[in-house]
Amino acid sequence: MKTINPIRMGGVEVLPLVEGGKGVSVSTGASSGAWAAAGGVGTFSAVNADSFDADGNRIPQVYHGTTRRERHEELVQYGIVGGIAQAREAHERAGGKGRVHANILWEMGGAERVIRGVLEGAKGLINGLTCGAGMPYRLADIAREYGVFYYPIVSSARAFNALWKRSYSKTREWLGGVVYEDPWLAGGHNGLSNSEDPLKPEAPFARVLKLRQQMREFGLGDVPIIMAGGVWWLEEWEEWIDNPELGPIAFQFGTRPLVTQESPISDAWKQRLLTVKEGDVLLQRFSPTGFYSSAVRNEFLGELEQRNEHQVAYTGEPVGDHVATYGVGPRKRPVWLTEHDLQRVRGWESEGFTEAMRTPDNTLIFVTPERQAEILKDQVDCMGCLSSCRFSNWAQETADHSNGKKADPRSFCIQKTLQDIAHDGALEHNLMFAGHNAFRFGRDPFYSNGFIPTVKQLVERILTGR
Repeated sequence: MKTINPIRMGGVEVLPLVEGGKGVSVSTGASSGAWAAAGGVGTFSAVNADSFDADGNRIPQVYHGTTRRERHEELVQYGIVGGIAQAREAHERAGGKGRVHANILWEMGGAERVIRGVLEGAKGLINGLTCGAGMPYRLADIAREYGVFYYPIVSSARAFNALWKRSYSKTREWLGGVVYEDPWLAGGHNGLSNSEDPLKPEAPFARVLKLRQQMREFGLGDVPIIMAGGVWWLEEWEEWIDNPELGPIAFQFGTRPLVTQESPISDAWKQRLLTVKEGDVLLQRFSPTGFYSSAVRNEFLGELEQRNEHQVAYTGEPVGDHVATYGVGPRKRPVWLTEHDLQRVRGWESEGFTEAMRTPDNTLIFVTPERQAEILKDQVDCMGCLSSCRFSNWAQETADHSNGKKADPRSFCIQKTLQDIAHDGALEHNLMFAGHNAFRFGRDPFYSNGFIPTVKQLVERILTGR
């Protein structure tokens, strides 16, 4: 394997190894601080981060507001306090080595308020901001205001082109790097565009080369590109290392840091990742964000697949083939189905899927009474964790905090499930994000007999190769 040399990022030299930020309470100050201490770039998540009381006990995020808006304000305050707590721990554990970054999602509820609050309360402790999930035009302005470097996450040269021309060209001095997150390989939410086929992956080299060519047109030939998604052994990426066509390259590891001693996830979750088989990670579009995302197949995803399959189109009056009357809800308000769909509905009802729920697309889905009650409760309990949520119909920027559409029961409350699994919730009944290379845990002798390394041991393993 080629020698892995330090790279200049954010004004200093660090190992070209980046810990990817992972959502709710999963990338913490403990894991990111340890990664930075090993000489790389550690990234804690500033998305609904955990905070602690004076005795070091985690403060549960319990909401008391009677309205969505009131609960949203509680969410923002939890996010700020938690982000500051994680930044402090990461800084302390790093011991002045490496770099510490904070990861935010631009489409999370109160994103700009949260990250400003965290940067204000943790001045000097955070070296960079990574941000994806949307088009974070204002990321550069925030970074300049607080004197930190910014690292936008994109999945194509076209996305970076739009960000640069609209915003980033005015703050080029604070652009620390660009994260290319491969939409077919990375875990979590992915940036697949409407022009890309989720079933037809494209090789990342050509896409990253196009990004570099675009960056060179803007005079950014020396700004690092961070390859995210599908990275396991660095020798498999030797054509990328010291390649003059690509320029400076770093590599991001998102799923692998989960299986470390510093990782806060449960032992059961770590052991589950060690047994993931090829094909067990599903790229799907059930997320309330509307983005594709990659997660481990389990009962949770199976139920969502079933929920979406138990679906028929309806009309408000007889039209064309929609001539079969069907009564919806307690009052049995009539809608019209095709005769074929009515027979399908009768079959689902005989299996216990007796409750019809309307979607924004003039369809009905059929669920059990217990599932309907859970869906309705989760929608009512919404605290605005996203800027716009198709599951609950919350919208952050509108006067009535509605996206103008019916709440969509085909999706789910992402805040609820991510908080639950992050804090020892049932693995089969929650969303378990993972990259598509997670099956390699089971094939890598490094993890034989269920071995869980420290972050330092993992970084050393990555540097020495097989």
